[in-house]
Amino acid sequence: MNQSIEELLKNYSCTQFLLTQRIAKHLSFAIITACNPRGEVLAQSQNRHLDKLLLNEIEQLHCPYRAIIGAANDMSHFEKSWAVFTDKSQAVILGERYVQNAIFYVEQGELSLIPILLKANEVSLGSFQKRINLISDFPPDVSNGEKE
Repeated sequence: MNQSIEELLKNYSCTQFLLTQRIAKHLSFAIITACNPRGEVLAQSQNRHLDKLLLNEIEQLHCPYRAIIGAANDMSHFEKSWAVFTDKSQAVILGERYVQNAIFYVEQGELSLIPILLKANEVSLGSFQKRINLISDFPPDVSNGEKE
């Protein structure tokens, strides 16, 4: 981890989300990625492999899920992620298993950052709806964590 905790929290707090369809405001869900464990940028093939493993685990939970992309405010960095309609404790387990610095959780339309590896408290980030960018289709390949 090259960045300080403060820098990482600042970057996470500016995240935008790319979706192909809206998610109802009353639903609770986690936003989890398997990309770039510990915040270390991996090769495209490694991130794709981790994403497939995570998707397999999500499918075994038998809960609804949807593809979503977390993106830097300036769109310079993307990570393929999943909106998983599960409780917070199960989401934290997945975040731990995929060695993530943090995950996001949405409850009643409010976005929170839940630190996993980061030593920090849960942070409320405000309205999830204000961070949504609806798109017609996902970019062809965002699995390496960097904009092509």
